[in-house]
Amino acid sequence: MMCYQRLLSVLLMSVGVYCGTAAAQTGEYPVKQFRIVVPYAAGGIADVLARILAQPLSAASGRQVIVDNRPGSGGHVGGSVVTTSPADGGTLMLGTIAHNAAYSMYSKLAYDPAKDIKPVILVAESAGVLVVHPSLPVKSLKEFLALARSQPRALAYGSAGHGSALHMAAELFKFMAKVDLQHVPYKGSAPAMTALISGETQLTFENIVTALPYVRSGRLRPLGVTSPTRNASLPDIPPISEVGVPGYESVPYYTVSLASGVPADIVRRLAADLDRIIRAQDLQSRWASIGVTPLGGTAEEAAKRNAVETERWSKVIKAANIRAQ
Repeated sequence: MMCYQRLLSVLLMSVGVYCGTAAAQTGEYPVKQFRIVVPYAAGGIADVLARILAQPLSAASGRQVIVDNRPGSGGHVGGSVVTTSPADGGTLMLGTIAHNAAYSMYSKLAYDPAKDIKPVILVAESAGVLVVHPSLPVKSLKEFLALARSQPRALAYGSAGHGSALHMAAELFKFMAKVDLQHVPYKGSAPAMTALISGETQLTFENIVTALPYVRSGRLRPLGVTSPTRNASLPDIPPISEVGVPGYESVPYYTVSLASGVPADIVRRLAADLDRIIRAQDLQSRWASIGVTPLGGTAEEAAKRNAVETERWSKVIKAANIRAQ
């Protein structure tokens, strides 16, 4: 879609392969190149984050960095790629809630996210927004809730796949708002947005920056943001928690992760390099342009965040009886 292509063309200076020039640092890592696996289709926020990181990581490491999109199974095709790759630190993943916290919805996976994947660093977090197709006869969240409750399962929402960040945002919304919506999983947020724009689905939860061009053009109608406070990009749109679903909050976060068997010294080195990259002054405008809050930190801090979020989402998954189909 043109809006995704425009976003990528502004942010990226390559089609996915970046060559480092810091030859003096070539002895720092025991790999010839890095591959960042993005477990969703190109064009979504995870893909954009990976590509923003790729060029400075290449410069910092003196290694070529390849962005490799591996969509499918709610992000777990990509997870399997990482866990079956050599544990030398060369294969990274742009991790999401699917790998970090919300995997208990699966009765069986080819790997164990809790044991087989290790976070290196927290990259960023980003609020979402509930948007509907303009043909839907609602102007506010309260009107939407009334419509959804009067027609159980008549409305369908798309997501980037089972267990993806905004799938979980939608399921939490369903549970807390007591509405029954149909879930249609896609292989990334870009195809999910395509389905909504075409009228194939009626609503979705999407990252604000991704939805914003469609909101501004009138092709989508925003009803509420997933954060506990208003967002500067959509100042007139209230938090969902204020206009119909008290206590609701879902702010997706993203990590760089790798296989658990990677040596600790490589993990520490990667975390240090990525922390400098994420906090670098020359990247702050890029983070702002895609509507995310940069995080950074250490691998230990990322693991603690995952533990807290896993406990939270496991309770939601159990209480709401969410199962991947």
